[in-house]
Amino acid sequence: MAPTLSNELLLKAVEKFDTPLYVYDEERIHFQYSKLLHAFHQSDVKIFYACKALSNINILRILQKLGSGIDCVSLNEVQFALKAGFEPSKIIFTPNSVSIDDYKEAVSIGVNINIDNLEILRQFGEHYGSSYPVVVRINPHIMAGGNIKISTGHIDSKFGISIDQIDQILKIKSQTQIKIKGLHLHTGSEIKEVDVFINGLQLMLELSKKFEELSIIDLGGGFKVPYKPDEKGANIDELGMRLHETLSKFETDQHKKFQIWFEPGKYIVSEAGYFLTKATIIKENPTRTFVGVDSGFNHLIRPMFYDAYHIIHNISNTKGPVKQYNVVGNICETDTFAWDRALHEVSPGDILLFNNAGAYGFEMSSRFNSRTRPAEVLVNKGEMKLIRRRETLDDLIQGQVL
Repeated sequence: MAPTLSNELLLKAVEKFDTPLYVYDEERIHFQYSKLLHAFHQSDVKIFYACKALSNINILRILQKLGSGIDCVSLNEVQFALKAGFEPSKIIFTPNSVSIDDYKEAVSIGVNINIDNLEILRQFGEHYGSSYPVVVRINPHIMAGGNIKISTGHIDSKFGISIDQIDQILKIKSQTQIKIKGLHLHTGSEIKEVDVFINGLQLMLELSKKFEELSIIDLGGGFKVPYKPDEKGANIDELGMRLHETLSKFETDQHKKFQIWFEPGKYIVSEAGYFLTKATIIKENPTRTFVGVDSGFNHLIRPMFYDAYHIIHNISNTKGPVKQYNVVGNICETDTFAWDRALHEVSPGDILLFNNAGAYGFEMSSRFNSRTRPAEVLVNKGEMKLIRRRETLDDLIQGQVL
């Protein structure tokens, strides 16, 4: 059974560290990672944690100790990974719309390079020739994911080199002698259909016949995690089984083996995270009852940005009468966490818990309205440890030039 943190422990965390507050369960991170290892044990699979989901160095150290690799989308994330103890060979650099200078710096560090446009591929090949093998990101023209804003493999997406431009990739390869060691695709986030990954794999296997030195196929991430009650996530075990079947058939037919890379982020940390806020006001109008809390979309933007659903509980009053509320924040914009949500009766001072807040929660937070960002706490077997202090006014002012 998946580990969870009790309401009692979370209330103790609030008592010790105040609200708003992010709390992460280290045991749940271990659990999620072990599920991936079990699902893919029949195949040669490497896991690279997509750290854009949650990049606190303490979290990265947990994944590093578990044996994971790490996927980074900026040079600063690469530096975080190094500080967390990752070897360069276990780091993938997967940026978007950056100059060749960023790639050169990444090469100087020695990480895996993932290139997603023709111009950079040409510049890289002209500079390095065959001396530094790369992975190339392909846009497969596949629409997938839970929201158009997180669908990255469709024909109109800015990500990857169009599958219709394979001949141009091969031309650059011929002209510059660049060595392409892997093909990569990532179609989006919140994907629950196993067929999306298997269809992508079959597409990459077919393309692999055009790249004789290819040894890696990177299928990205985006595994669906359940957010709503009774919602189901991606069936990782089924994916692992079908992955093995597909690779085995290709090996038998073509006498060629590949190492498969996956880059899950949300799947590893989302359900390990809890966001805690305090009810500040109860406000009634003729049609709605609002619960105002001491936070806003500057701390958890997913409901406003993606129309995302997070289960919310009043953990201060778990047995009171159930009432309907709009849960709203303190930002001077439309700032709604939940509409018409059934909660046990809420009073000022009650603590509201948001589940599934480990991914793209603190990571997408901001200082909008000159409000400070919350603290982060890591829990391991009941022991709480502060891993980011709460910001202060001095933090807001720092960097401003008077």
